[in-house]
Amino acid sequence: MEATIRVAVEKALVALGAEGVLFTIERPVDAAHGDYAINAAMAAAKTLGKNPRELAEALAAALKESLGDPVKSVAVASPGFINITLSESAVAFALSEAVAKGDEWGKGTQEAGKRVMVEYSNPNAFKEMHIGHLIGSVVGEALSRLIEGQGAVVARDTFGGDVGPHVAKALWALRKHGVTEPVSAKQIGEAYAEGSRAYESSSEAKAEIDVLNKAIYEGADTALMDLWHRGREVSMEEFRRLWVQLGSKFDFEFFDSDTTESGLRIVRDGLEKGIFEKSDGAIIYNGEGKGVHTMVFITSHGTPTYEAKDMGLAFLREERWASDRVIIITGQEQVGRFKTVLAALAEVAPSVAQKTRHIATGFLTLTTGKMSSREGSVITASGLIEEVMQKASEKNPDPLITEQVAIGAIKYMILRQSPGTDIVFDPEKSLSLDGDSGPYLQYAIVRAKSVLAKASPEAATNTPENIPLLARLLVHFPEVVARAEATNAPNLLTTYLTELASAWNSLYAHERIIGGECEQYYVRLAEAFVQTMSNGLMLLGIPIPEKM
Repeated sequence: MEATIRVAVEKALVALGAEGVLFTIERPVDAAHGDYAINAAMAAAKTLGKNPRELAEALAAALKESLGDPVKSVAVASPGFINITLSESAVAFALSEAVAKGDEWGKGTQEAGKRVMVEYSNPNAFKEMHIGHLIGSVVGEALSRLIEGQGAVVARDTFGGDVGPHVAKALWALRKHGVTEPVSAKQIGEAYAEGSRAYESSSEAKAEIDVLNKAIYEGADTALMDLWHRGREVSMEEFRRLWVQLGSKFDFEFFDSDTTESGLRIVRDGLEKGIFEKSDGAIIYNGEGKGVHTMVFITSHGTPTYEAKDMGLAFLREERWASDRVIIITGQEQVGRFKTVLAALAEVAPSVAQKTRHIATGFLTLTTGKMSSREGSVITASGLIEEVMQKASEKNPDPLITEQVAIGAIKYMILRQSPGTDIVFDPEKSLSLDGDSGPYLQYAIVRAKSVLAKASPEAATNTPENIPLLARLLVHFPEVVARAEATNAPNLLTTYLTELASAWNSLYAHERIIGGECEQYYVRLAEAFVQTMSNGLMLLGIPIPEKM
């Protein structure tokens, strides 16, 4: 409906001589003001040199005539807003559409025909996956599903560090203890923490680790490379287990080692073209005057930095899966680094840089404060999931429901925040059924399904005197989904679903649904609610338990 209203407003503006004026269409904060609020009159007033209120009156009259039966009223509010209330028939049509379209309800076409590569999660082999990667995993999967829901073909990739100083630190500690066959990600993570401490405190250990790092790049030491291969695979096995638990599956698993040679070659070619320059034996990208940081791409030892590997990855993606857009999701601590990488890439391969966007996520903190894998006090993804599952099991003895509720609780607390906003995670609150939580949404749909199971085909067919708030909210689902995708903001959908669950719970508490005078109407409304909530939770990657 929003698209229809937008076209009508644009035509009315053209007729008034205000073609091309930008305006917004939103849901009013107060539902009593209608279903849509439009600021077109205020946006066009300056262009036309007219009073916003008078212009709004003229627009309202034109809209009432052009929109016709689907609209019950078009009202003007100070200082020039236009509020539109849909008719009962328009709301009823939307409810029927939700049920009839089923899993297709809410899907759009704004990305139709496009190929989009989304990179997220990005845990590094030889470390445990920490909660920073968990946030990226949750946000990346939600964005991928939203983009797919708008018609694009999406490929998911993850890019992990499997060479570099952190790997040398882990292998140094494993060799120190005579380990040739690491058996768990936890064992490798502990070795990394030990190697990191030794690197900082012992000049002898530092020298040994630096030598080891170079040897890994060279790949000539057979025993060392056997340990490296085994360690990487153990790390990846744990990552894949967690990805399955979180509902993700990657089409491509890229590694630093895949991009080392190409990254070195690209940077050295760029050096000859004057894109990069030498500094104290290293090769750098000089960001002075370009609005980005100056960063090293190849060290004085001849080894590539993460930035050089990112350059190699940009080309590797093109070779493996050519796309129209690339979205890279990492923690906000990498914002400055990616500005430099994309600035350099824009000089090396402008078309690739132009279609690439970096999206930053915030930090997730617990009562222990910010994590630090270097200090060995990392809050791991598996540790957080296990903690929430333990708390969820106190009320849900079924292990499947326990896991679904815990994953839902974690994902909701991450997705309720706009990307880039920090998250303070409270395990107790995350499991609350009182609102603003994943389980709150899960319980709402489970309750609605239980109501539908009791419905009678011979129920009363009366219609309530006033359209319930829930029905009016359901109309907006496709619009919310489209806006969440267009703005890369899953939190918009999360907030909407919370409103939807609240409206359902209010209806359930105040109206007699089964056995009441309007049973068929409320059952149809419940069916539309279940379909909408189901589709919305699917887009967010939040599981739907059969019972709670």
